[in-house]
Amino acid sequence: MPHAPPLGALLRQYAAGSVLTCEPVDQGLLNRGYRLCTTRGRYFLKHHFDPETADPAAIARQHRATQRLADLGVPVAPPLTGRDGRTVAVVGGHAYALHPWIEGRHRHGGQLTGAQCARLGALLGMVHASLEHVMPRQPRTRARPADKPPRAESPAPAARRCLTDRTDPAYRPDFADRIDPANHRGPTDRIDPANHRGPTDSPDPAENSDPADSPEPADSPDPADSPDPADTFTLIDELLVRVRRHRPADSFDELARHRLLERRALLERHADRRPPRGGSVGWVHGDFHPFNLLYQGDAPAAIVDWDRLGVKPRAEETVRAAAIFFVLPTGALDLPKVRAYARAYRRTAGATPSELTAAAHRVWWERLNDFWMLRWHYERGDTRADPQFPAASALAVWWTREYDAVCDAFAD
Repeated sequence: MPHAPPLGALLRQYAAGSVLTCEPVDQGLLNRGYRLCTTRGRYFLKHHFDPETADPAAIARQHRATQRLADLGVPVAPPLTGRDGRTVAVVGGHAYALHPWIEGRHRHGGQLTGAQCARLGALLGMVHASLEHVMPRQPRTRARPADKPPRAESPAPAARRCLTDRTDPAYRPDFADRIDPANHRGPTDRIDPANHRGPTDSPDPAENSDPADSPEPADSPDPADSPDPADTFTLIDELLVRVRRHRPADSFDELARHRLLERRALLERHADRRPPRGGSVGWVHGDFHPFNLLYQGDAPAAIVDWDRLGVKPRAEETVRAAAIFFVLPTGALDLPKVRAYARAYRRTAGATPSELTAAAHRVWWERLNDFWMLRWHYERGDTRADPQFPAASALAVWWTREYDAVCDAFAD
């Protein structure tokens, strides 16, 4: 197979038996994964290939975070520990980790009922609240009053959809009894109140020097500036040149040109609505979307791929995830499902409607200025994201038109 991992050396490090079968897992865009069947069981072998996330110290930090989250009842799949007491194996200059194989499937928002959408929002809320307990404490950065997003110009505000705020068990996840209703945080029975960290067991001596347990993480807690439309106009012009020169021209080129011209017109119209820096920050998963969540039946079984774990605006991750889970093939968002998801998230994470509204504005602006799929296609020759482009590119246009209705769904 292409890029075959050094299975013999790896399995010896993990005392995982001898390999019987090894099958590539094709879901990831950045790293490589393999399904292993050995004489001792089934495993998921992850090759941390992406240079931005392949630092062994950072991977070890992620591993400790997932172990602490698992101790709190969050559905994750912590890695196995090798013979040397470490969870990261470096072979031939490449970093690998071995995880238990979690049987399950991915589900997008169209496959979820309203109650399951609420469960998804509560799950992400539990992740954010639990990370706040198990990771180093960070100063919270709050948005200034001027950060309130302007309302979109529209013929008339979208009508509010009235959904009963259900409190029956069907709208609560199985792990709801492990959430402290007094402060909307994660479970507290195994949290050290002296330092607000996770389980107090000492890390492996071999990992004591890792920066994961230092007071300050490697990630900056400051929210990033929002995209500058002047930079985006330059990028649009550069991409249009690449589209025009692409031979032979095809239907993807035609759609790309249409969306680039359309987006430039939208940005010219809404350039004065650029948001300031984001609001409160905290530890987030960093890449919460359908391919990073496994279901067994109707229940979430494991949140995987913690490569982007970092300190970022939490509410923006919530909105960004909804824009992936609940986008329809036409490029619209399924707003009733967004509403159920957002309500459960706010209730579990203790977030306010204004935080979600401000985050929706920032993510909308981000989408207006984002062309990563076209950059992959035309600059890198990487077409793996091409199937996502039609709906993703239509979403920015639809979101601009239905701006008020989208904000209402996140805040109601």
